Amino acid sequence: MNNLQKRIFTSIVLIAIVLNCLFISSITWLILLSIASLISLYEFFFIIKKVCKNILLAITIFTLSAFYLLFFINSALNIHKTNGEFFVLFILLIIIFSDIGGYVVGKFIGGVKLTKISPNKTISGSIGSFLFSLFPLGFSILIVNLSGINLGIYVSCYPVCLGIIEDSVVLCLVLSLVSQVGDLIISYFKRLAKVKDTGKFLPGHGGILDRIDGIIFAIPFYYFFWS
Repeated sequence: MNNLQKRIFTSIVLIAIVLNCLFISSITWLILLSIASLISLYEFFFIIKKVCKNILLAITIFTLSAFYLLFFINSALNIHKTNGEFFVLFILLIIIFSDIGGYVVGKFIGGVKLTKISPNKTISGSIGSFLFSLFPLGFSILIVNLSGINLGIYVSCYPVCLGIIEDSVVLCLVLSLVSQVGDLIISYFKRLAKVKDTGKFLPGHGGILDRIDGIIFAIPFYYFFWS
């Protein structure tokens, strides 16, 4: 199995796990968030060990990271409780498609590098991230128009059903921006530690933190500043 096949297989398994945990109950959602956060913290710990020679500084960064991940879990739980499963899925899809857009457009178009922090990231990839982040909104509008289903019955404050398309577009772009910034922050630490991935937990993808770096920044941002 080559790397691409591993990425596809791992992605399918991850999607199945996330959807089941998200829609079964708030307990399963909490369990998934906790496991992902603990593994990410474990991965980040080894990066910090390589970066920080000062033990006190390393412990401080690790402690702050642990508290931040608790804030992330709390934010994701509250969004789930307040807005419903479909809205959480909507936010996740924005971030995921933003990540896909950055990878696909950056790989096929390339061009000027975005920053020295992450040499593989390009300006074209960043633009692709912004454009692809709008896909979930487009899909939502299409589903509502074709099916006639009022998703507002199931999803509290669902932006499409409220008819605030302009705000929804801004939300997609802002979450894409925050997600990209989060990705760059983790990339910065990986560059300092001279490692390619945060771990090897996910075949073809790297570590858990590699996959949720944008999510752990975008979800708290939405909860704290937007909602």
